[in-house]
Amino acid sequence: MTSNKDVVLDHVSIRFGAYTAVDNAFLTIKGGEFFSFLGPSGCGKTTLLRCVSGFVDPTEGRVLIGGKDMRDVSPNKRPTALIFQNLALFPLMSVAENIAFPLEVRGVGRKERRKRADELLDMIALPGTGDKKVHELSGGQRQRVAIARALAVEPDILLLDEPLSALDLKLRQHMRTELRAIQQRVGLTFIYITHDQGEALTMSDRVAVMNTGVIEQVDAPEAVYNRPKTAFVASFVGENNALSGKIASAESGYAALETPAGLLHGVAAGGRHYKPGDACILFVRPERLMLARDNDSVNRIVGTLEKEEFEGNIRIAHVRIGNAMIRISRVNDGLSAPLAPGENVTLAFSPDNATVLPVSSMAEVDA
Repeated sequence: MTSNKDVVLDHVSIRFGAYTAVDNAFLTIKGGEFFSFLGPSGCGKTTLLRCVSGFVDPTEGRVLIGGKDMRDVSPNKRPTALIFQNLALFPLMSVAENIAFPLEVRGVGRKERRKRADELLDMIALPGTGDKKVHELSGGQRQRVAIARALAVEPDILLLDEPLSALDLKLRQHMRTELRAIQQRVGLTFIYITHDQGEALTMSDRVAVMNTGVIEQVDAPEAVYNRPKTAFVASFVGENNALSGKIASAESGYAALETPAGLLHGVAAGGRHYKPGDACILFVRPERLMLARDNDSVNRIVGTLEKEEFEGNIRIAHVRIGNAMIRISRVNDGLSAPLAPGENVTLAFSPDNATVLPVSSMAEVDA
């Protein structure tokens, strides 16, 4: 059940009246890839998914699947299957009947439907549950049944619209592993919609980060996290400390930024060429900061500890630098003593662990 059909978004724009939901999306999703669209609510990711599935037409541009233009191809004629947030399983049907329902609609005989349902139950590691009712299954098991039902019609592309959002944290984390394992087992293209960074980074081959209808970056998860290309991506994906300032100098792929915390050095993201005086933001992640123990580090920040939060495996220290608040995460190794509020601390980080980006819109921080 492998797929070798690429999905191409060829300069797709989608407008509803004066509102632009998707603006000039251009990318190729490779056959057999686990691809995620990541972004906040209202960024256009679900609209794009509905466009691929055929429920929304592009205002401009084309959607191609396996090289074929999908314009005027109805949803039931496309080689796709869509899993909604609420799963939409039928409570009065057995598990096997739920899985086989799309085959029944297509006129497949009862015996063949049951055989296919049992094969899919084996594939999703739920053998022998075909005669149970949906309410007898756990949330994670129901999730797998929804996937099996979608796979029953042997689509080339499985579209998933935030399918784990209703599950509790531990079950979501477990289902990430389950979903990725199923995708690798069947070899289909999975296109996944989520606002949860952990889901996107854990499961995906590549991630597209969206902001107000625009795809800001498409990359492997590690590249999105470690080498963000815009201020929005840097501030939306994972925790990040942002220090604004003006370029003092730039050469050899690095930039020096004059900030309220002093002169700080970082990587000029994407090989950008900055000029002295350019307004920029230096981003450094909490786990890349450390308490300075010597004077060797190029980047040093002196501040006052306001509080330290204990989260089990890590401690999060909040350090005030003028009007800015810097977060540093420290691994709980059982040896490091807690820091005391009011204590003066010096933080250090390598220029290679900091990213300098032009000033642009940033993700809103939840209160």
